[in-house]
Amino acid sequence: MIRIRDIQLPPEHSAHQLTYEAARLLKISNSKVRQLRLVRRSIDARKKPNIKIVYTIDVAVEGSENKILKQSGCKRAAIAPTDFYRVPKSKPSQQRPVVIGFGPAGMFAGLVLAMAGLKPLILERGEDALSRHKKVERFFATGQLDSKSNVQFGEGGAGTFSDGKLNTGVNNPRIGWILEQFVKAGAREDILFDAKPHVGTDVLLTVVQNLRQRIIDLGGEVRFNCQVTGLRTHHGMLTGLAVGEDIIPCSKAILAIGHSARDTFEMLHRTGISMEPKPFAMGVRIEHPQSAINAAQYGCHNPVLPPADYKLVRHLENETVYTFCMCPGGYVVAAASEEGGVVTNGMSYADRDGENANAALLVTLNPTDFPYEGPLGGIRWQRDIEEAAYRIGGYRAPAQLVGDFLKGIPSTGATSVQPTYRPGVTWCDLHQVLPPKITRALAQAIPELERNLTGFANPDAVLTGPETRSSSPVRILRSENRQASLTGLYPAGEGAGYAGGIMSAAIDGMMSAEALINEMEG
Repeated sequence: MIRIRDIQLPPEHSAHQLTYEAARLLKISNSKVRQLRLVRRSIDARKKPNIKIVYTIDVAVEGSENKILKQSGCKRAAIAPTDFYRVPKSKPSQQRPVVIGFGPAGMFAGLVLAMAGLKPLILERGEDALSRHKKVERFFATGQLDSKSNVQFGEGGAGTFSDGKLNTGVNNPRIGWILEQFVKAGAREDILFDAKPHVGTDVLLTVVQNLRQRIIDLGGEVRFNCQVTGLRTHHGMLTGLAVGEDIIPCSKAILAIGHSARDTFEMLHRTGISMEPKPFAMGVRIEHPQSAINAAQYGCHNPVLPPADYKLVRHLENETVYTFCMCPGGYVVAAASEEGGVVTNGMSYADRDGENANAALLVTLNPTDFPYEGPLGGIRWQRDIEEAAYRIGGYRAPAQLVGDFLKGIPSTGATSVQPTYRPGVTWCDLHQVLPPKITRALAQAIPELERNLTGFANPDAVLTGPETRSSSPVRILRSENRQASLTGLYPAGEGAGYAGGIMSAAIDGMMSAEALINEMEG
């Protein structure tokens, strides 16, 4: 096939215009275009309101591809690459590998191990997706938290209750393969070519169940409500896993626990697993009307265009303030996993039809900023902030209008922007919740970010906090063969400190599974 890049069409283009444009660029008749496959689709709104949809496509043609390329002289066309990811194969093992955690890293590590023929055992501390969904909805409605099954813990990990973004800043051959697995499990096909693919939490609930079933069909096993509470070792090697009163023999385990498994981090630290504090970020969620974001990004109203998103960053003297996990047409959600603490996150459904847009607005923090020393110092700081937020109004998250926050006065209620957080907010002054390092940086950055996105500093916009779980404040050290200081233990994903998002966590889980397979084969 021939790959053609940078084809620009208006948003209202017909289904046939891509074929016509491909034929024009290759200087062939339309009839010689046998097949067309979308590789990438993005929106170019730099010259608003003259917005373009930009495509990269693969075209199968009648005749010699090299001859057509030479005759066309099109500098945007070339023979399409044919490199595809292939799951490694392995010989059957007497002791099956174990995957600890069933979020993106654990799920795709388990899928690779299952497809390799190793029949993995997967242990997840939370519940299956449907049971978990009921607990989460109950928490949203009533503030009744289940600390074992919530937005953070359970099938699919924290990503299940998010926007379901699948884009990443890394370039990796596994990306296309991961997207294909999502589609096979029920996600829409447009994630295969959209520049900013997303699934939506409502669709993810089905997708994660189908991925689980596929692992089971390949001989794997998934056990829920199974938290690993201890490790058994001998001469520096892993020999078993404690799950309650049971001991599961195990010499090789992928540790994909997620960024919120604080009790597990504490157990690992007591066991002597080498780890260190790592930089992370905390802040708030900021909400605007989605219509205002559309107007700012597109310069016009066009029903053909999807809800607009944004990604902003401002480098200050000692910190960086940036937006993360932006959810067009989304909701700010309660993401606590421990009693007596408030945590916020963002979530969107597949159609992104909510009235508001929200994003995390975060301040970078380094271990030298932490008020506590040691590998778990960042976790202690997170807890302090989450508990301070809880003291303001229980599980009703503290919230403040942007205008009041910049003036340093408490808010008493919403104006033109209604907060979406359930089970509700407590209006206050967020300076009572967040440390001065964070509030000072936010107050400086918000007016400056207005220059990049008109309306960002809207006084009526809502800040809800705290956003403390954007990434792990801990990194579990691993060697070149991806093993921890304990031989046979393979830390992976966000919880291990090596990923930030669904896609990067899935990639890291796959690479850890491949390293485990190589070690078994070696």
